[in-house]
Amino acid sequence: MTMQQLIEVERKRQLGDAEPVAEQLRELGYHADAAAVEVDTYYSRPDIDYMETVECLRVRESSGRAEITYKPPSTTSTHSGSGVISKPETNIAIADDQASAAQQLLDAIGMIELARVEKSRVTYRRPDSNHVVSIDTVTGAGVFIEVEVMSADIEAATVTLEQVEAELGLSACPTVELPYRDLVMQAAGR
Repeated sequence: MTMQQLIEVERKRQLGDAEPVAEQLRELGYHADAAAVEVDTYYSRPDIDYMETVECLRVRESSGRAEITYKPPSTTSTHSGSGVISKPETNIAIADDQASAAQQLLDAIGMIELARVEKSRVTYRRPDSNHVVSIDTVTGAGVFIEVEVMSADIEAATVTLEQVEAELGLSACPTVELPYRDLVMQAAGR
């Protein structure tokens, strides 16, 4: 018996002020994880520009843990017209003290460092749900909210995502389709 691969289904929106949304999440029964500072270092291959393919290879360091993540290229099937992004995600947890070694390894095999993204993230969870809501303050780019559902059923996950956004009244917040990496690089003029 083979397991179905879970797909990350998410949509990101820009926020002006995070506090009213955070208060609403608490009122709706969500519980906030402790705020975490995440530092992501993004890489690309020398022969393929991950900025063009919208691939992701990153080393993330956060609150005593670290991981390497890969997300495949974007296609018309991974991005909907409404800004919903559905991609498989491969994560490998590494010891926190191994993040610099992972970065050295990627440098040694010729990967090109694209950008470092620093953000403060507060993740909200509701008991017995398959989704999370994260409020991110990204250095140099702004404040954002992401609703993320992990599921093997992309259509059902999209319905859940849209229900959560409707419950939070997020429809007036602009959809952001670019990864934080791209937003930070644009803000820096790269």
